[in-house]
Amino acid sequence: MIRVAGDWIAHVTLLRMAEVQLPNKHTQKYDRQLRLWQAHGQAALEGTKLCLINASACGTETLKNLVLPGVGSFTIVDGETVTGADVGSNFFLTVNSIGQSRAKATTELLQELNEDVSGYHLFEDPAELIAKKPDFFTQFSIVVACNLTETPLVELSEILWKAGIPLVVVRSYGFIGYLRICVPEHALVETHPEQIIDLRLDCPFPALQQLASQYDFATMDSFARSHVPYVIILLKCLEEWKSTHGGLPPTSSERNAFKELIKSKAGADNSDQENFDEALAAAYRAQAVTKVPDSVRKILNDPHCEVTSKSSNFWIIARALRDFVANEGGGLLPLAGPVPDMKADTTSFVNLQTVYRSKALADAAAVRSRVQSLLQTLQKPSDSISSEEIDRFCKNSQYLTLIRYRNLAEEYIKPATNDIGYRLDQDSDDVIYYILLRAVDKFYTTHNRYPGALEDDVDDDIGHLKKTVIGLLNSWDLSGSSIDDDHIHEMVRAGASELHSIAAIMGGIASQEIIKVITKQYVPLDNTVIFNGVKSTSAAFKF
Repeated sequence: MIRVAGDWIAHVTLLRMAEVQLPNKHTQKYDRQLRLWQAHGQAALEGTKLCLINASACGTETLKNLVLPGVGSFTIVDGETVTGADVGSNFFLTVNSIGQSRAKATTELLQELNEDVSGYHLFEDPAELIAKKPDFFTQFSIVVACNLTETPLVELSEILWKAGIPLVVVRSYGFIGYLRICVPEHALVETHPEQIIDLRLDCPFPALQQLASQYDFATMDSFARSHVPYVIILLKCLEEWKSTHGGLPPTSSERNAFKELIKSKAGADNSDQENFDEALAAAYRAQAVTKVPDSVRKILNDPHCEVTSKSSNFWIIARALRDFVANEGGGLLPLAGPVPDMKADTTSFVNLQTVYRSKALADAAAVRSRVQSLLQTLQKPSDSISSEEIDRFCKNSQYLTLIRYRNLAEEYIKPATNDIGYRLDQDSDDVIYYILLRAVDKFYTTHNRYPGALEDDVDDDIGHLKKTVIGLLNSWDLSGSSIDDDHIHEMVRAGASELHSIAAIMGGIASQEIIKVITKQYVPLDNTVIFNGVKSTSAAFKF
């Protein structure tokens, strides 16, 4: 009695390869993260040119978490010199840095973390650079803006939005953290679900049907019956059910009857029924109809599937996938291929795995052929989309995800007031701090400083900020809402200062989302996160 893991063959192959050749230094250095986003994800990270605006504590903590895993290069744009306050909150500054360019000082220390990463710095006011040289920022793969005031931030967001370059806004303000992702479109192939299972039990393909036909429970002894893969058990039982009922078991009583049918095949003399227990646990899979998920169908029907020479690889493969579904696929997506772990003898499992893998390879080959035809029609190089990229697309096709973010400028002009008003009525502290962050930016626009930044003006600033909050709510047609004075006092007390602990948390959150955007793996946040360090809570919003 043995259990065969789904990746048993690959595991043995890797072991044999390891006996011949040890991993190179690059693989050893980045081993842990290669397990998360694999070599192509690492290549995307290493090919990234990142710009950080303002080397604040939050900015350097974010960048630290990107330098360590090997981002290709970074450029820090900062027009400030290092002060004692900076040294007190920023781990990447020392007392000896006081008076120096903050961009230069942090770049030098950050570069020490990873010799593979190139670091550059520009000692210039970001707001002036945005106004005078907007094209400067279009050279980068992604831009991270920290503690940038409202007017230049909105201008920058417009520049990058038109260029299709992701902008990540991150800041820490006292005990409060804020993150916003802005990019017109983010298309994902590898969302990394816990498990990819595509068994086609309700509509088995010919090779799978042929394999299942080789098993006959009536002629098996108890040992052989106890090593039949549960997929075969379900296929055989479903075939018998359809012959007498004409379709899948739709009702609760029929599903229970189907499970009794599975139990009856185990045999009274069979004391080892683990594989039948697995079949019972997975019976719901046999009752589910295989179809193109609605979210994926929406992508396949998107106008961007009418591809041009300017279309991205994602949309070209999506178009090929749409054509495959309409033709070779018979209305279905390409088979994913992986087979889950299960109780089985080695021969049975390998045969089952081979059938699924062969079908998946054939489907992927059909999609590849369609991609090549499209590339030829669009007069693009035949190698502009690799076979590996197409294969990943096919394997993950049932989990394709498309996020279209909201323009930051649009949000600032017309925020999601209905959602904000509803959350205010629910006494949500997190949305209150979103409003207060917007209010302190309005305060800065009027006074050229943040409330509480000057100790002598703290009392006056409380009143001024309160008026700013009321004015902001009125402009959003939320005049019936109010914010407790304690929250306003907290923002003034913070005085736009950065606490290293909050900056470190926000740096961790921001860098994680940035890596998702860069590698186009895992689903990034859409679109705003507020971290409340007072209560140690966080909330995501779509403003």
